[in-house]
Amino acid sequence: MRTLIADGTVVTASDTFAADVWIEGGKIVALTHPSQRAALGQAERTIDAAGRYVIPGGIDAHTHMELPFGGTTSSDDFGSGTVAAAHGGTTTIIDFAIQAKGSSMRAGLDAWHAKAEGKAAIDYGFHMIMTEANPGTLEEMTGLVREGVTSFKMFMAYPGVFLVDDQQIFRAMLRAGELGALITMHAEIGLPIDVLVQRALAAGHTAPVYHALTRPEVAEATGTERAIALAEMAKVPVYMVHLSAQRALERVMEARDRGLPAYAETCPQYLFCSEDDLRGDPGDEWKGAGYVCTPPLRPAHHHDHLWRGLRNYDLQVVATDHCPFCMKDQKELGRGDFSKIPNGMPGVETRLYLLWEGVRDGRISMNRFVEITSTAPAKIFGLHGKKGAVAVGADADLVVWDPQREKVLGKDTLHMRVDYSPFEGRKVVGAPAAVLSRGEVIVEDDRWVGTHTRGRGQFLRRGTFGL
Repeated sequence: MRTLIADGTVVTASDTFAADVWIEGGKIVALTHPSQRAALGQAERTIDAAGRYVIPGGIDAHTHMELPFGGTTSSDDFGSGTVAAAHGGTTTIIDFAIQAKGSSMRAGLDAWHAKAEGKAAIDYGFHMIMTEANPGTLEEMTGLVREGVTSFKMFMAYPGVFLVDDQQIFRAMLRAGELGALITMHAEIGLPIDVLVQRALAAGHTAPVYHALTRPEVAEATGTERAIALAEMAKVPVYMVHLSAQRALERVMEARDRGLPAYAETCPQYLFCSEDDLRGDPGDEWKGAGYVCTPPLRPAHHHDHLWRGLRNYDLQVVATDHCPFCMKDQKELGRGDFSKIPNGMPGVETRLYLLWEGVRDGRISMNRFVEITSTAPAKIFGLHGKKGAVAVGADADLVVWDPQREKVLGKDTLHMRVDYSPFEGRKVVGAPAAVLSRGEVIVEDDRWVGTHTRGRGQFLRRGTFGL
């Protein structure tokens, strides 16, 4: 079927121009001036984009669907989570498969394929979390890269669960360099953090805010510096996930100023929420549990530094670290002990809504909005040319964005499978009028209109790192 998106303004990471967008066979086949429309014949479906922007579908490079953590499992699976993503204008996610301690990466990847296949409503890829870098897993990296899993995440935090030492990180970086893969880092020094957690609990400090007070900014800044140093020694690129703090950003800036291939993402919660949210409401400090994520929310003065980092290209990507847990039965596991609150916040649906506020406020341009939400993650994670672009030959993953459409965010107006929203009652201006995945309109006027949800998403074999 031939589809025409007519009379819109196309916004890419570099350009803004009036164009009709022609789609056939799931691909963009032409971009033409509206005056040429008659010469191109008829379309079976026409979408009116007058007064609206046509942008590439969002790519969320950091999600955790159906993640076992802290004695429970994140509340969105690949079905509910990808439907929610689509409603918010995201048409691709990259989730994290996990190598269990003592097991193979192959077993972990197979488990995540089983979670996603037959459920995902939009296209998806995988990063691989490495919990061990021994000769066997280093050899396994070769096969995973051939299958399109071309990025590997390692942790300096969570001793006994995810933490790996510097020698293992360095070995994995060297191997990634040989394969053209990318190491992404949770850069937060976990062993001293655990001591601070134990001391806080021993002193009777159990409230959610102590999650932040025991994970200070310096722990993230030091981890970031260590990760960059290891990557420099290995002569490979490195990507920092969920950067939250000024001093960590300064370490990335310094590295980039020296010409090192250091990249970093931040998340909407670090741009719009703060440590004050972790303190809850007067008389209800437990409400702060809904804001427990790692790294923790920082004092509000960090917001301006992160926005400047986005504006000045020191931060390349905004992802969500979507890892939702309900307040009832899940976050409640940490009542009386903040260290047992499952770490994570919902966000896969609200990312574009919130970041458009940055456009409206003049913090970033429309082109930069497109770059940090779609084009840059496509380039960094091996999807460029297929995703993240409004270009002939690219997948027709597109959003018709209405800059005047209003929406009130809340647990009852959003589609994530979680019983609260960190942004309850917040009114945003700017929202998708239509969302297309490989040429199919799947969301229109905040309604799912795709032919089906379960299983329409395809696994993406990603290319190797090429920046």
